[in-house]
Amino acid sequence: MTKLTPDADHLETLDRALHRLSHLEGATQYVSRPMVGPGIALAFIVLAGLSAAIFFGEEPKNYVVIVAAVFGAYMALNIGANDVANNMGPAVGANALTLGGAIAIAVVFESAGALLAGGDVVSTISKGIIAPDAMASADIFIWAMMAALISAALWVNLATWVGAPVSTTHSVVGGVMGAGIAAAGFAAVNWPTMSKIAASWVISPVLGGAVAAAFLALIKSRVIYQDDKIAAAKKWVPILVGIMAGTFASYLALKGLKRVMKIDLQTALLIGTALGVAAWIITIPLIRRQAEGLENRNKSLKKLFGIPLVISAALLSFAHGANDVANAVGPLAAIVHAAEFGTFSAKVAIPLWVMVIGAFGISFGLFLFGPKLIRMVGSQITKLNPMRAYCVSLSAAITVIVASWLGLPVSSTHIAVGAIFGVGFYREWDAAKRMRANAETLSPDARIAPEERRRRKLVRRSHFMTIIAAWVITVPAAAIMSALIFYILNAIVA
Repeated sequence: MTKLTPDADHLETLDRALHRLSHLEGATQYVSRPMVGPGIALAFIVLAGLSAAIFFGEEPKNYVVIVAAVFGAYMALNIGANDVANNMGPAVGANALTLGGAIAIAVVFESAGALLAGGDVVSTISKGIIAPDAMASADIFIWAMMAALISAALWVNLATWVGAPVSTTHSVVGGVMGAGIAAAGFAAVNWPTMSKIAASWVISPVLGGAVAAAFLALIKSRVIYQDDKIAAAKKWVPILVGIMAGTFASYLALKGLKRVMKIDLQTALLIGTALGVAAWIITIPLIRRQAEGLENRNKSLKKLFGIPLVISAALLSFAHGANDVANAVGPLAAIVHAAEFGTFSAKVAIPLWVMVIGAFGISFGLFLFGPKLIRMVGSQITKLNPMRAYCVSLSAAITVIVASWLGLPVSSTHIAVGAIFGVGFYREWDAAKRMRANAETLSPDARIAPEERRRRKLVRRSHFMTIIAAWVITVPAAAIMSALIFYILNAIVA
């Protein structure tokens, strides 16, 4: 009996086949990886629709609510992918947080802010853009809100794909305005309110940038440019932490305690002042202990700002979840109310299941699609370190408080990104000033040519122009899309 042995050619053929198979398996995994995020997002959207079906049964009228829940979940995913980058981007860009750590913190605090402090009453006409009595019937109102929701979600999705952080509030406002005009004409729009919102395109980024630049100037003059940097940091870092704590305490007292008690601005400022002083006193020994053994150089200062920056990013996420969840579920809540009662009003309550869709949608959107915008905001506009990123976070909180006090309609997205621009442009101005001061002591050969100076700009101009353009066209683009979608929906159901 002879023993069968494969010949060399057979073994070589088998080896080549296995090699190709392994390459095919690797290629399949590589191609399928980008589909994981959209697959999970689709599952969440379907689950939101099923939740609406469970709560509203199978009556024909309530199929509208199911469709609205699907698009509300889609809008929440897009808010998470785009808007939350403004809170976490600076901390990631400054290397105070890893991308995974930032996403984990944001998911927890965004959800907590939305569920614990999210508004239980929302203006269905989006801050008085459209007069409620302008709508001919509840059905017209429902399709107008549906069109606004779809157009806002599509616009934010497009902006995220392009890599532009836009205001979700302005997207919803544009959607409501466009659908309102299509449903009831131009006379239905509250144009004085729209003019205030248009003014916020300028007010928000300029105010945010100015406040951030002012704090960076303070840190540079009082800490970085001092001979003994560590001694200066021991004095000023606790003060800055106290300012941060007081600001966030005031903001959260205004936004987060409204379900328990009504707090006016003066009371909120008193609460903030008390907690700010307490945080300043507590932080003094902690910073002194942390500063022990540090070398007298700028790199050491970054360690002292790391933990306060992480805390401020978490608090910004909580505040964002409390404030902006209504952008995702406001039109949905309006549709639910109109479908349930057959009427519409200026203000409606947000059901818990609707709030859950908004909260978890924002978290899923951040987790699945947020890294792109987080990287762009954190590192591609201008280079951030913990001190500069801290100025951005502090500016965002302070500017929102000041704007609330003055009654200015500002965008948190515009404020945060404007603060990053403010930090970058201040660094350019400061570097140019120091260069001019040292120009007299340099030899002609050592001086930098104007062309090289322009090349060394600290703010990337291409991103600056893209973001500004996206901000300017957000409201009109969302309005045009919303009007077209309303006409299509109205033609389908007519």
